[in-house]
Amino acid sequence: MVFSSELFIFGFLPCFLASYYLVPKKWKNLQILLGSLFFYAWGAPKFILIVLLSSWFDYLLSLRILKVGKVPGKRLVAFSVLINIAVLFYMKYANFFVGEVNRIFEHFGMDTVTWTHVVLPIGISFITFQKISYMADIYKGTVSPPKSLLNFLVYVFYFPQLIAGPIVRYHDINKEIETRRHSYQDFYNGFFRFCIGLAKKILLADCLGEVADTIFALPPGSMTVLFAWIGILCYTFQIYYDFSAYSDMAIGMARMMGFHLLENFNWPYISTNITEFWRRWHISLSRWMKEYLYLPLGGNRVGRVRGYTNLWIVFLFSGLWHGANWTFIAWGAFHGLFLTIDKLRSHHKGFGQIPKGLRITTTFFIIMMGWVLFRSDTIQGAWQYYGYLFGNAPLYKSPQMWVDVLSNRSVFIIFTCLLSFLAASRTLSNWITGLHNKIPAGPLWTVKIATGFCLFVLSVSTLCNSSFHPFLYFRF
Repeated sequence: MVFSSELFIFGFLPCFLASYYLVPKKWKNLQILLGSLFFYAWGAPKFILIVLLSSWFDYLLSLRILKVGKVPGKRLVAFSVLINIAVLFYMKYANFFVGEVNRIFEHFGMDTVTWTHVVLPIGISFITFQKISYMADIYKGTVSPPKSLLNFLVYVFYFPQLIAGPIVRYHDINKEIETRRHSYQDFYNGFFRFCIGLAKKILLADCLGEVADTIFALPPGSMTVLFAWIGILCYTFQIYYDFSAYSDMAIGMARMMGFHLLENFNWPYISTNITEFWRRWHISLSRWMKEYLYLPLGGNRVGRVRGYTNLWIVFLFSGLWHGANWTFIAWGAFHGLFLTIDKLRSHHKGFGQIPKGLRITTTFFIIMMGWVLFRSDTIQGAWQYYGYLFGNAPLYKSPQMWVDVLSNRSVFIIFTCLLSFLAASRTLSNWITGLHNKIPAGPLWTVKIATGFCLFVLSVSTLCNSSFHPFLYFRF
């Protein structure tokens, strides 16, 4: 069930919210769990029992950690992490590694391994990361285990962020799982945020995705340099608006239920270097990688060379987390390389004297080049696309091809996306904040609700006349 589908918007969500507010306060967590289990079972009914049993097992281990010393507790955490990673590895990477082994066997004329293809459960990466962070935080004493298994299962299965994040640490929402306030203001703000996300997905990301898919699917004889640049530009904006739309909708729905999830994006394409980009892009993943992988490896406290090595390990792991393909691993290595370069040039004061606009443009170019790897199915395909970008194709072909690939709407949206990031300056942000503070609460709510309703109507009308477009991060 997809957030941007008619079934979810007009079926599941209104029924869930109505029942959530009708049941007594003491039953609201149970209502969340039942709704979340139904939501997950709709897309992956065969795997829900596995996730339930593994969650129950982790909860029991977390209770045990409190009763034993540091050394036995560390062993219990390690055991839990091992089990969770083993399940993730089997579900997500077994097909990939068996395929690579069979490719090697075929090369040497050996018999291949007989293998039944494993179906990837939706949201398995996000669920695994949340459970690992929970166990680590229990061991460190950052937070205590929830009072009941029910509350822990609410944390694991909470449907707004279950499939594609943001990755939520237990200590971020443990108090609101136990008890939370509900207000009209939170509900209105949540509805507005949900509508913003829906509009970003339906009106922007899906249109950009159609152009990107069309261009990436062009045969070599039809590709041009201009098409190649338009294709990767569209994909660059598509993946941002698609993924941030999911986060907006998740944060909005959570707000309507009294939960306050942390932000996951902060205008990443106006970053002045790759380090800043990762502070603004998929913030919950960057934070998770730092707290539960980079710092335990020693971070930058173990010497310069070891610190750079830790960066590479983290981003190779990040690439592999996104998907079982060499292109994702290469994408992780690509970002590890430029993060290392950032660290190296941070020691040179001259870099700060480069005009900010030039640094933003350079960083945006580097990010686009990385998305070529992320979007391509194979390393060979990515290398071929780089060739198209830098002259291994005609610059331009017949006007009819432009008509076939680009519509007036898509051209308008591309320019709108470019202008939106050009306008995302500190001056504009300060102006919006000042204007927001000047408008009284009553009229401000009215404006938000009216704007959200208009975006909702426009998005739904577009959705009813378009084909199905799942969120990109569903496959991760």
